[in-house]
Amino acid sequence: MTPVVMAVTVLCLYMLFFRFYAKRTLARKIFELDDANVTPAHALRDDVDYVPSNKYILFGHHFASIAGLAPMLGPAIAVIWGWVPALCWVVFGTLLVGAVHDFSALVLSIRHKGQSVGTIARDVISPRTRLLFLLVIFFLVALAMGVFVLVISGLFAAPDVANIPKTSHPEAIFPTYSLMLIAMVIGFLVYKKNMPLWPMIAVGFVLMLLTTYIGLDMPITGFTATDWTWSLLVYAFVASVLPVWLLLQPRDFLNSLLLYLALFAMLAGFFVLSPDWAAPAINPNPIGAPPLMPFLFIVIACGAVSGFHGLVASGTTSKQLDRESDAPFVGYVGMIGESLLALLAVLATTAGAFSSRAEWESFYGSWDKAAGLHQKLGIFIQGNANFIHQLGVPLDYAAAFISVVVVGFAMTSVDTGARLLRFNLEEIGETIGVKVLGNRYVATFLAVAAIGFFAFFKVDGKPAGLFLWTLFGTTNQILAGLTLLTVTIYLYRKKKPILYTLLPMLLVLGATIAGMLMGIFEAVGKAQWIVAAVGAAIFLLAGWVLVEAMLVVKKVKAERELDQPAA
Repeated sequence: MTPVVMAVTVLCLYMLFFRFYAKRTLARKIFELDDANVTPAHALRDDVDYVPSNKYILFGHHFASIAGLAPMLGPAIAVIWGWVPALCWVVFGTLLVGAVHDFSALVLSIRHKGQSVGTIARDVISPRTRLLFLLVIFFLVALAMGVFVLVISGLFAAPDVANIPKTSHPEAIFPTYSLMLIAMVIGFLVYKKNMPLWPMIAVGFVLMLLTTYIGLDMPITGFTATDWTWSLLVYAFVASVLPVWLLLQPRDFLNSLLLYLALFAMLAGFFVLSPDWAAPAINPNPIGAPPLMPFLFIVIACGAVSGFHGLVASGTTSKQLDRESDAPFVGYVGMIGESLLALLAVLATTAGAFSSRAEWESFYGSWDKAAGLHQKLGIFIQGNANFIHQLGVPLDYAAAFISVVVVGFAMTSVDTGARLLRFNLEEIGETIGVKVLGNRYVATFLAVAAIGFFAFFKVDGKPAGLFLWTLFGTTNQILAGLTLLTVTIYLYRKKKPILYTLLPMLLVLGATIAGMLMGIFEAVGKAQWIVAAVGAAIFLLAGWVLVEAMLVVKKVKAERELDQPAA
């Protein structure tokens, strides 16, 4: 099957699964969505957090919130096992697991007054479960943001203008930081000076494209990856404590417009180029790589299923859903959009960036040869720039444009993650009675410190990028599995069919726990005690939640038996 035929087939599958699986089976049969039910956006409307929103506008917010660095980076790593395994999990993992997870987390939240998944777990499973979820979330967000900071700093770092590595993009620095200033000006003018939104957005979008062009002539060099890491951590702290209207909201909206443009251009360029596969269909035993199973699931992470998405769906999106019938489009299709981004990552790294099998193997020939995380992201940028180049866009500008898109969403994830981590620490402090964690600046400092710990973490004297990505993947999948577990218990209590969430939950938790145990034993064997301790802590927390869930199932089953009429 050629890449073009495969891509057309996948796009058709996206539409069919949304039309028949999401809207009919999940929405009508399992969750029985009904627009007569009042959503939290109306019942608790405060025009701050709870605001009924047009489903297309809400989709843009939700998609911008979940589309970070992971769906581009995970598949760019996983193609080392061949394009078929990566493609299958990106597509079918999304349609049968990831999109079900996002949609069901959203529905569960609107049925529980817009509460977060951790709070819902407290009500559905047991009070202790809330703290367990909060601790898993802490590890997940700190790990993910630490990896993102590590990757961005690697993309930015370049010795000088005459010596810029092929996979580094210092030309993205000027437009990235300019976007922050543009967003803050728009936020101030709209919220404080009552300027009309859409003209401001239009001007801001044009300025974004202009600064990308200027960045080609203004690559900022001479700083090391460590320098950029410290800079990004300071930025994360400042952005986390600023009002959301001043930076996050206008920048997220501008970023979503940029991503829509990039997705359209990359896909259109791919069809024009109509490339052949440079990568093998299946490469089961790459030199030095972990086993294909279960690490394919873990490495691809958000490209197919993501626990982080459940935090977004139940954290902000559920508070803005106008009608229950909007949930399949916002939740299920939002994850399909993420899958499309992952699909383009597979295409770029197996058919776009390389012209031959030998060239592909020169980069992906072994786990060590494939180098670090930012190099793999550089291949994603290179491949998709080649696609856009087919539309008549100069190759260097296309690469700069894609790098700005990538870095822009990674930066969005970093400051949003720091803010979520602050909220998480505040909730932990409230749960365990430590009032100082309720201080915004103290909680933010500790959040950024946790991110910095993983950003600077090294194994054998080298940045632990690939290892941290695997640890992030396991934590992320654990949270996704626990969210599906919570949904399954909810359905079981309601006497609804549970196979549609139970089977994905068993797959995700089974694969992830197996991979986590293998990682812990490997870390112990190499005397990497911090690594082993973090993995063991997450494993024990997940195990505790599973025990709590089994106790609840046993209790509900016993109650049902008591309710049965005597023969």
